[in-house]
Amino acid sequence: MASPDAQASPVIIAIGNPNTGKSTLFNALTGLRQKTANFPGVTVEKHVGTVTVESGELTLVDLPGTYSLSARSIDELIAIDVLVGNAAGLAPPTALLVVLDATNLYRNLFLAHQLRELGLPMVFALTMTDLAPGKGVTVNVEALQERLGAPVIPVVARTGEGMEALRRALASAGTLPVPGATPAMPELRESATTLQAELAAEAASVTELERAILEPSGPAGRRLAERIGDAVSQELQSRNEALGGPSLPAAEARTRYAAIRDIVEAVETRTPPAPSPLRRLGRVFNRPVPAFALFLVVMAVVFQAVFSWATPLMDIIDAGAATLSAAVSSALPPGALNSLLSDGVIAGVGAVVIFLPQILILFLFIIVLEDMGYMARAAFMMDRIMRAAGLSGRAVIPLISSFACAVPGIMGTRVISDRRTRIATIIAAPFMTCSARLPVYALLIAAFVPRQSVAGGLLNLQGLVLFGLYALGIVGGILTAMLIKRTALRGADPTLVLELPGFRLPDARSVAIRLIDRGKAFLKRAGTVIFTVAIVVWALAYFPRPSAELLAQQEQATATATATLSGQALEEELTRLANLHAAQAMEQSALGRIGKGIEPIFRPLGWDWRLSAAVVAGFPAREVVIAVLGTIFAVGNEAEPEALSDRLQNAQAPDGTALFTLPVVLGLMVFYAFCLQCAATVAVIRRETNSWRWPVFAWTYMTVLAYVGAFLTVNIAGAVA
Repeated sequence: MASPDAQASPVIIAIGNPNTGKSTLFNALTGLRQKTANFPGVTVEKHVGTVTVESGELTLVDLPGTYSLSARSIDELIAIDVLVGNAAGLAPPTALLVVLDATNLYRNLFLAHQLRELGLPMVFALTMTDLAPGKGVTVNVEALQERLGAPVIPVVARTGEGMEALRRALASAGTLPVPGATPAMPELRESATTLQAELAAEAASVTELERAILEPSGPAGRRLAERIGDAVSQELQSRNEALGGPSLPAAEARTRYAAIRDIVEAVETRTPPAPSPLRRLGRVFNRPVPAFALFLVVMAVVFQAVFSWATPLMDIIDAGAATLSAAVSSALPPGALNSLLSDGVIAGVGAVVIFLPQILILFLFIIVLEDMGYMARAAFMMDRIMRAAGLSGRAVIPLISSFACAVPGIMGTRVISDRRTRIATIIAAPFMTCSARLPVYALLIAAFVPRQSVAGGLLNLQGLVLFGLYALGIVGGILTAMLIKRTALRGADPTLVLELPGFRLPDARSVAIRLIDRGKAFLKRAGTVIFTVAIVVWALAYFPRPSAELLAQQEQATATATATLSGQALEEELTRLANLHAAQAMEQSALGRIGKGIEPIFRPLGWDWRLSAAVVAGFPAREVVIAVLGTIFAVGNEAEPEALSDRLQNAQAPDGTALFTLPVVLGLMVFYAFCLQCAATVAVIRRETNSWRWPVFAWTYMTVLAYVGAFLTVNIAGAVA
């Protein structure tokens, strides 16, 4: 939401079709002086920025791309709300900045033709003027301006051409005369006007009523009925039938396109386009075989980048957090404050920031691929395959990126316009085996799965188990998406209608601004939640402190070692005692007591209180489980994998039997394959769905599925063994 000062300035709405360069233009006008938030009550984002002009500052609002005011999605409904001044937190617009693609005037002018009837001053920005000559398109700007009755400014946002002229036009936009526009269908306007008079004055605008009369059963009609009452539905239907019934939208479109055709014929000249490398590239990769080969290459690069290229940066962040934690720990005396800052605050911040490289790399690829025109092609190509699972072709990249981390994958679902399909993809994303699961898998597989060859030496059993865990996550996610699309999200699958834009080079400045915006959003929204949870887990593991009797025993053991040993032997014994004391403190802490309290619940899975406590501690962030296991099994929270593996292999249950049997280990890995142990993921699901309903459902569903899966695995593996 814009600041109060920004809201006091004139409000100009930027609106246009998708793929017209509107976002690039918005970024060029506002730079980093913009804010991103959700419109109240929905997941649709609003971008509000400040534009500096000679007379002061303007508030520019970037609406989601839309092809017309006949709403087909929540994005288009929100656009109408903003245009008619019904959007909470935004003042009514002073003027409109309408973005037109010079290479697609015929299509773009349909929305512009509708907007001219709103009675608002308008400025038209003519984009893609640098690409138009290469496509054989010439636009007579003066003639177009005369036809539209408003300033038309040719711009190239990437180079800055025309931007000063556009700023001057926006500065005077509020004083411009309203374009004289006769309604395309006067009888529709008259019907909407009379209906508005019959309703309460504040009930709906004429524009909203026109859209609802055109399609009473469509989104605009249903929304109006929810707001005013069911009785209005019958009135809308009656007026629709009086004007033409189901053929009314087509009649309106024919009328508008007839007028648009006259405009285009008067202002545009087309000649056969000259061949160019990008056009040749587009023709090659629009064919099935090259397109699929390119898709595999792109997905491999994206996966490799998010999964591997981020590792050095993540290691630097991890090392920096560890160094800072050690410095704080050594600078302060032992105690609660020392532990809070080093183990709670710094560790909590590090647990959030360490994902930032993955977030930025993923969104860098998504933004660049979108701006290049490739994302639409990838979605179109994969749509048939993904549709079998109840998803959309647009779900491919978010799901693949979730193998690195579900947080950026879920944020990447913003490219999916259909709400039901987007939520299904969001719920499926946490099933993908993310990088935080790998340390747990690696530890347990190395310790308990035999290192032996299978299939005549062609395959390795440990590798097969790891592959099986990946496959288990994929199957779980796909089946879950199919299940909820046939139950809670039941409905007709939307038709994927895509415009395949031409290949073009992205604007570096616009990419950087959008990337910074995504990084800030992650740190602010996901970070606050996981940081808070990290502090809570620290408190549970730290309090209450060990009893005086236990502290006395620990001091006596340390004193005895100091008196009887020296050199390397003393150092090793003191390390062993420190680890043992940490394990004893963990047992007496609230976390240890919780582990003992819930042990009966997890006993059917073969877990004792130690394993139960470690898993509970891992619910906020599963990557902390290794450190917690190291502490509980007295090898230190910075344990070497080999030392921890040995201790787990030798761990015993109270009856003297092995705690970690192969069935228990397999069940534990199945539990981790399904369980949603990530506070950041829960927070992002809440953020992206704008409701606690879906994160609560996802957490509960995946936890129950994990428990049942682990129980079945333990019992089946135990019976086979």
